This record gives sequence, C-alpha cells and structure tokens, in this order.
Amino acid sequence: MSSKAWRQERDTPSLSEVFRTIAVGGGVTPFRRFLSFVGPGYLVAVGYMDPGNWATSLAGGAAFGYTLLFVALLSNIMAILLQSLCARLAVASGRDLAQACRDAYPRWVSIPLWIFAELAIIATDLAEVIGTAIGLNLLFGIPLEMGSDAGGGRILR
Repeated sequence: MSSKAWRQERDTPSLSEVFRTIAVGGGVTPFRRFLSFVGPGYLVAVGYMDPGNWATSLAGGAAFGYTLLFVALLSNIMAILLQSLCARLAVASGRDLAQACRDAYPRWVSIPLWIFAELAIIATDLAEVIGTAIGLNLLFGIPLEMGSDAGGGRILR
C-alpha cells in the first residue's frame, strides 16, 4: 500500500514496547512456528465464546426456540468477516483498525468513530454482566440482581 494513502505517517510500530518481542523464525520448523501462534489463538477463541455469550444464547434459545437460530448464525458469520478484515488490515499496513481510522480520516470524522467505538465497548460489557447474571440464575437459581453484582456489575438502588 502506498504511504500516500494515510493522512498521518507513523514513525513507531503499534505497541512499540512489545513489538517483535517473541521470536518465531530462525531455523524453527513450520510446525513449531504454527504452535507458537496456537496459544494466543486459543485465548482469543475462548474470549470470543465466553460464558456470558453462552448464557445469553441459552436463555434466548429457551425463550424463542429456533427463530433466533438464523440471527445467531448471521451474527457469527459477520463477526468472522469483520475479524478477518481487521487481521488483513493489520498484516498489510501494520496498523490496527483504530489507528487506521485515525490516520486515514480527518479529525471531525475520527472523533465520532471513537465515540461510537466506546459505546460499542460499553454495550458489549453490559451484555457480559447481564449474561453472567442469567447464567448464574439458570445454574444456581441466584436472583438476577445478585448475579449481576457477581458478574462485575453494580446494583443501582
């Protein structure tokens, strides 16, 4: 990609304090090189399908049956597509999505994008707290108010 595509140039790599701190080359067999990426890949996969998502999915399935199946399938396909596009961006440009938006768009566009990203993070965390509360309710019969407090949330009175 041409360097003229970005509005701002980068002089240091992303997360420069940990950039290239894990050696994965230098006479290592391809299988061993593959194994060096299995651990982080497994952690990302577990983080993607965490207990909060499972609890929310089970409760939704119990309430609505198979009518939510298409929505769950479509959302997972979209998540895979977006994650693969972000990975391609990172490999091709050395930037993550936030850095690419900051460097490619003017400030009046990148600030609302940042606000929307923060709102998406809040919505995701809220779903985790609610999913944990539902999971604890389904497994142990703990009331939802107490379950949301155990999931890291705070009960507002």
